[in-house]
Amino acid sequence: QVQLVESGGGLVQPGGSLRLSCAASGFTFDYYAMSWVRQAPGKGFEWVSTINNGGGSRTTIADSVKGRFTISRDNAKNTVYLQMNSLKPEDTAVYYCANTATPVIDGKTFGSWGQGTQVTVSS
Repeated sequence: QVQLVESGGGLVQPGGSLRLSCAASGFTFDYYAMSWVRQAPGKGFEWVSTINNGGGSRTTIADSVKGRFTISRDNAKNTVYLQMNSLKPEDTAVYYCANTATPVIDGKTFGSWGQGTQVTVSS
């Protein structure tokens, strides 16, 4: 049974930082690219970042968060992370992890997703 559990969200002031974690089980973690997706209030799913399978030496990042967010993985812990710095109010969203490089295409979702963790950026 595939299970993805996000954690680390919360309330943070603009300019602050958070690190999200996604603990995975039920599949061979090393074989899968992993991604982060977010959904802001009243909006659709937005792809945020992807890390390749294996050692995770390649990453891709959405332009909206480039230079501020960093994705990483620890295969020994079956965990993928999203380090979020210089947070902005527009980063407010529910953040999900998924076990695919392409979790969202034309509004359709793919792969297995976690339950999400809420990130709120507000003063």
